[in-house]
Order: sequence, then C-alpha cells, then structure tokens
Amino acid sequence: MNEISGSFHNEKELKDGPVERVSAGNSPPYDKENHVLPTFKGIPISELKNHSILWALTAEANGWEPGVVSTEVLRAQEEWETVDSIQPETGSRASSDQPGQLISFSEALQHFQTVDLSSFKKRIQPTVRRTGLAALRHLLFGPPKLHQGLHEERDLVLTIAQCGLDSQDPVHGRILQTIYKKLTGSKFDCALHGDHWEDLGFQGANPATDLRGAGFLALLHLLYLVMDSKTLLMAQEIFQLSRHHIQQFPFCLMSVNITRIAIQALREECLTRECNRQQKVIPVVNSFYAATFLRLAHVWRTQQKTISDSGFVLKDLEALAKKNPRRLLKTLEIYLARVSKGQASLLGTLKCYGPQTPHSKDLTFTGVCDLSLHSSEGAWPI
Repeated sequence: MNEISGSFHNEKELKDGPVERVSAGNSPPYDKENHVLPTFKGIPISELKNHSILWALTAEANGWEPGVVSTEVLRAQEEWETVDSIQPETGSRASSDQPGQLISFSEALQHFQTVDLSSFKKRIQPTVRRTGLAALRHLLFGPPKLHQGLHEERDLVLTIAQCGLDSQDPVHGRILQTIYKKLTGSKFDCALHGDHWEDLGFQGANPATDLRGAGFLALLHLLYLVMDSKTLLMAQEIFQLSRHHIQQFPFCLMSVNITRIAIQALREECLTRECNRQQKVIPVVNSFYAATFLRLAHVWRTQQKTISDSGFVLKDLEALAKKNPRRLLKTLEIYLARVSKGQASLLGTLKCYGPQTPHSKDLTFTGVCDLSLHSSEGAWPI
C-alpha cells in the first residue's frame, strides 16, 4: 500500500507555527472557525478510514464545509475507494463491488467429472461386503443388482465422498460462497475461514474439519439443496428451524450426517431399485438426501426435538430411510408439488416462543458416527 507523502492543508498560511505529526491512534482535529487543518505525513491509506481523515476533508460535517480540496486529497480518496478487501487465510482478493459468481450444481458436478480423481477412486468400496447368512439373505431377498451402465455414476458419487475441501481450488471456494450467500441472503463474498461458518452450523471456523465420513459430497448436497429452485425454500425453512431459540441445531453439521446416511444407503444397495427405474444415480441420491432432510425437519419440529436428541433421531431416521426409500421420495415429491402451488410450508405452524438465535458454540451434537453401531432392524421407526 502506498503512503501519502504530501501534506494536507488549507491554502491559507498556518499562522500558529508548525503542527505536530498525527499519531496512529488519534483522529486529527481541525479549527472550525479558521478552517485550519493539520498536516499529515506518512499515514498509510488503510489508516485514513479509521481516523476519518478523508471524510473530514471531503465531506460536510456538522455544518463545516471545506474550501478548496487539493488534488492530493482527491487522489487519496480515489485510491481508498478502489482498495480491495483481502480475505484472511486464503490470501485471495475479493472486491466488495464485484462479488463472486454463484455456481450451479451441474457446473460443480462437471468439475469433478473432468478432474483426475483416480487416487480417491482407489479408496472406495462400492457395496457393503456381506458374509455367511447375511450374504445369503441379501442374495435371496435383497434388492436387484445395479445395472452395469450405472456403475460409473455410482462410483463417481462415492469418489467425491472421498475428496476433501481444498481452499486453494477456486471451484471449491465458489461452492462454499454460494452456500453461504443462499442461506444468509448476503450479496458479498466472505472469508473461507472464520466464525461466520459457525453461524451456518459448522463446528468451527474451517468447514473442512466437519466433513468426516461424507467428504466433499456433503457440500455438493448443500449446493444442490440451495441452488435447486424446488428445494431452496425447504432449505431456508430448515435453516430457520435450526436457529430456533429452543430447538436449535447445527444446520450444516446435520446436513453432513444426512449425506452420510445417503452414502450408506447407496453402498447397501437400498437405492438400487430406484436408480434402475430412473436409469440415474446422482439425481436419485440427491433426492434421497433432500427427502431424508425433510423427514428429519418434520420430526424435529412436530416432536419438539432438541440437540440432546440428535444422535437417536438420526439413527432412527437412518433405519427408516434405508427400509423404505421410495416412501421418503414420494413424500418429498408431494411436498414440493404443494410448495410450488403455495399450499405447503414446513414451518407454517411452528410457534416461536422467543427470538431466533445463531448456532450456539456450547451445543453438544451427536451424529450417526458417534453412536454405537447396532442392527437397523432393532431401531425404532419414526
């Protein structure tokens, strides 16, 4: 940043002798009667806004109007107005006048379809390995095998779930920015690390630390939820419910857990029948994720659940979702059709007995990975 080396003063001669240099902690005074301004030397542009120097020199304040503004002052003001905001942690520049462009789900998916993911693909296990009686029962009474032509699409979903968040990847950054803007209504970019992510329901200032068990697929699911015009209202209403002063829960962390359920349902071949019927995998997984999130929000609201119930609610939800995914998908379909006609609202009957609050740092959230594993047949259906 360039420094202003010239002196700022009125064209009249200063009669009171030399004026002391302004220190970095004080705002410069001026003489209201004589319009006498002190000289300022060696003050960085970044300090001017803090000390209201440019404002005092170029704007009317308390009835005071400057006489003649020097060209140096005008140049300094123009320079300050063009200063870009520097995002911490990443070092990237983001102009507040030109916010980053939103990214669609299809564009984000295309990015993963074109980059080299071979190292991540080696880690996936497309289906759950069964042995003994479990394997025999699955063979005799389980769902049909996934059509051969859909294996590549299924593997892509599972491979993305192995990828982490890379803050140096501009596409990853755009996805995060889009999620933030759509949920908060902000028009401007935000830092990729910071406390504002906790307000969205991440546990810390870095969203990458909360993707355990779901990888980048968790963020793609959030992107799908907020960028699809049919599910945006649902996403906003669930986000609103998550900020309820009594029933609050970490929205994004809950979403990550629902992505985990979707991954397990895919690997356990619970979605195979529907994938074969639609001849697609990604749209089925997306809809299953949205339907499961909708079911959770409905149970959370109607049964007055709180954060202490989170682990058990998710476990029961997982059992229900795997047992009858078609039922969940049909419920989502009916709900979205009614929403499009203005006939349904998830929170239409929700009574708030106090102001909505941001996600509290003191909440103890239990996800599906934090509970001891037990057979899904032993879980209670919701």
